[in-house]
Amino acid sequence: MKQTRLSAYDITLGSLFVALMAVGANITAFMPFLQVMGVPLTLQTFFAILAGLVLGSRLGSFSVLVYSILGLIGAPIFAGFKGGVSTLLSPTFGFILSFIILAYVVGKIAESKRNLPTYITAAVVGIAINYFIGVNHFYLAMNFWVGGEGIGLGLAWSSMIPFLIKDFALSIGAAIFALRLERYLLHRTPLRQAA
Repeated sequence: MKQTRLSAYDITLGSLFVALMAVGANITAFMPFLQVMGVPLTLQTFFAILAGLVLGSRLGSFSVLVYSILGLIGAPIFAGFKGGVSTLLSPTFGFILSFIILAYVVGKIAESKRNLPTYITAAVVGIAINYFIGVNHFYLAMNFWVGGEGIGLGLAWSSMIPFLIKDFALSIGAAIFALRLERYLLHRTPLRQAA
């Protein structure tokens, strides 16, 4: 029979990733130079991918969902220590929304085979989901509900290139780190057998 209840261990790990998402969102509060055009470079995508890889599809996406709900009900855990329902209208809210789907899909792919090529594939697919949802939401927000003259879809995508480069590199790092973490802390498939 498939286990559906969360153990204390699962809850602890899930809570850890909620906290990591909050810290990752606000890393620029401690390092303000990590900004491009006034938009902070965060580690949220890194931790969302890591949640899917380490916790799996169910617990990983649930952890990111809890993070998102906490932010929406007012906890100041989104980038810039923001929170509340008003963030739904933020141009970057699509990225937050994508983290839930990203963690689920990354976890599903990683569950199929626990080795480095699978983890890297899962991480890259996660980045694609993150940017597809996030950038298109950003484009729609800038053109339909945020004041101003709007922007073209090409500009919306090109303005995200610094973030994409950072997140792509960190996604590969997340894949490597997750497998190492499983080897040393979670006692899953040893690296030499998985590779």
